[in-house]
Amino acid sequence: MRLLMLGGTGFVGPAVVEAALARGWDVTVFHRGRHEPPAGVRSLLGDRTTPDGLAALADGEWDVVVDTWSAAPRAVRDTARLLAGRASRYVYVSSCSVYAWPRGVGCTEAGALVEGASADAEQTDYARDKHGGELAVLDAFGAERSLLVRAGLILGPHEDIGRLPWWLNRIARGGPVLAPGPRDLPLQYVDVRDLAEWVLAAVEGELSGPYNLVSPSGHTTMEALLDACVSATGAEAELRWTEPREVLDAGIEPWVQLPVWFPPGDVHDGIHRLDVSRAVATGLRCRDVSETVADTWAWLRARGGDAPQRDDRPVVGLDPAVEAAVLAG
Repeated sequence: MRLLMLGGTGFVGPAVVEAALARGWDVTVFHRGRHEPPAGVRSLLGDRTTPDGLAALADGEWDVVVDTWSAAPRAVRDTARLLAGRASRYVYVSSCSVYAWPRGVGCTEAGALVEGASADAEQTDYARDKHGGELAVLDAFGAERSLLVRAGLILGPHEDIGRLPWWLNRIARGGPVLAPGPRDLPLQYVDVRDLAEWVLAAVEGELSGPYNLVSPSGHTTMEALLDACVSATGAEAELRWTEPREVLDAGIEPWVQLPVWFPPGDVHDGIHRLDVSRAVATGLRCRDVSETVADTWAWLRARGGDAPQRDDRPVVGLDPAVEAAVLAG
């Protein structure tokens, strides 16, 4: 297989590239040159936001293109149109954020999508940008040659959002740790390596259409996730389980200040209780949370504990003073 990876030096891209190289695929990475591309690939430089930024893609043919773009949909539009006659299939790593609210429990790929998206749009907001990217791919490649990977929460080594790295670094510091309850709160996430393996297998199986790509709800729980962090770090940390109302009354923002977590309710259900039966039926396999956490901690330690941070996402985590005040009651 000849793979063209658009943006292969961040989080999802390197995982896809590594899995493709392990399969013996021929891999080309198109990137801006901000980071070194993985070893064993052909590197093409370009910036999709600038005039003539796609010049490096003027020639070449590929069996599959994988695109993770998250900003202005017109960048996906221009790339997909350029490659429509020279690539067999286009995989767009989209997001479950494309579904309109309220989602409710068990949202499937047939769920209503956000309104106002356009393939021709400049950057607007994350949900409409991802939906606009989907529209761009469908317009250029058609439904039969497009695979729309509607990923949920993505965790694992090389994470550049900071969610799991924040929890690991916080627990590694030890002492009392604010643990937002309930303990058995079901979580959905996908290890980036499991996402990559499913994507490549889906390409080999010539799958098309949209797929919710995240673990089955309850693959892990808030307690199991944080216990795995304590175990991986070996820290002298004490998880202080705190009722959701107490957390919210302290003005703490779910998801951003306490990554991964939403209290029970409509928002939690829309993020952590999606229907993923279609992906599971087509081969999605999710490794245990302990492996994801341990491997992310090993990667963090190799970096000195400092995780990369995307400049288009908010910095996550809770101020130590706020945490101490809540724990003090």
